[in-house]
Amino acid sequence: MTNLALTHFSLASCLGVGLAENLRALKQGHSGLRLCDFETVSLPTYIGKVDGLEGERITGSLAPYDCRNNRLASLALAQDGFVTATEEARQRYGADRIGVFAGTSTSGILETEIAFRRRDPVSGALPEGFRYRERQNTYSVADFVQKTLGLKGPALVVSAACASTAMAFGNAARMIALGLCDAAVVGGADSLCLTTLYGFHSLQLTSQNPCRPFDEARDGISIGEAAGFALLERADAVVDNASIRFLGYGESSDAHHMSSPHPEGLGAKAAMEKALKAAGLQPPDIDYVNLHGTATKAGDAAEDLAIAALFGASTPCSSTKGMTGHALGASGILEAIVAALCIRDGFIPASPTTRCLDPKMLSNYATSGAVKPIEVVMSNSFGFGGGNCSLIFGHPR
Repeated sequence: MTNLALTHFSLASCLGVGLAENLRALKQGHSGLRLCDFETVSLPTYIGKVDGLEGERITGSLAPYDCRNNRLASLALAQDGFVTATEEARQRYGADRIGVFAGTSTSGILETEIAFRRRDPVSGALPEGFRYRERQNTYSVADFVQKTLGLKGPALVVSAACASTAMAFGNAARMIALGLCDAAVVGGADSLCLTTLYGFHSLQLTSQNPCRPFDEARDGISIGEAAGFALLERADAVVDNASIRFLGYGESSDAHHMSSPHPEGLGAKAAMEKALKAAGLQPPDIDYVNLHGTATKAGDAAEDLAIAALFGASTPCSSTKGMTGHALGASGILEAIVAALCIRDGFIPASPTTRCLDPKMLSNYATSGAVKPIEVVMSNSFGFGGGNCSLIFGHPR
């Protein structure tokens, strides 16, 4: 795989806005989950909500893009000097040589949900101001990010459920390897909406408590929201040799069931094996695995079997969704940045909501976390429909 570096990254999640707030919460084992108080939703569940988005409007020439999803993307872009870093990259490569590769699952569907409440009582027509193209269309987030950053290179959006923003890394790597761009902004956003909250509830997959990954009493997910972005550049063009490297990725499809993973975790295992091969690594080279770990009975059990088959019971692993909630299409970029922080700051995150580890689990699940040097991290994202993606990040080798 082309040697790539993550030269800058930014994040907004229910743990906080910006890298410092997220890092503090991750190190302290602080959960951002709370009882659902979103919009008009009346469900007994916990959510990971980013505060303040209701009052943060997108104005000016980009006002047509104003929706919760793009507000969340805008909030993430504004953190940690990301815009400045992209401007500097634009000066080096040219605006038409930097791609935007994003992911989302529901995009701005909340705007459509609200619009349907306001239909004309006689004709059923949607409100005149409703803008599908700039808000609900899944391409909206890439279009918005590209215009915000003044970029003109290739742009696309992956909508592959919970693997969306993880798979965006693979698309970026391929486009750079093909010479179609020299650098890429990778990431995306997924925001809370009624469709996912009521949808997962109807599937009996939401927990009435903060989700408990790999716990014996786990009973479902806590839906969250997040946005994050990373600037990928060719490593040989990067002056800072301390930059974290994007070492490899692997993708697979279970082709098993629309909402359940293969019970033996075969698709998950295939994605991890492909990522290791792309990175030129063996399982013992991985210091920590950030699991998909959504706290469903079937999902956690399948992932555990896949981890045990590859890594045995030695490699530490854990899920951070007990702190962030499951950010669905944004979980890939959220946890890729968590992986980068683990490497940069030397720690394994705790799993504070996991109280009693399921004795049937075979992997080395770290409930309490640890402070230690971390060189290489694998991050897993597995989605509805059987789409799986594993990413590997590490220090320069």
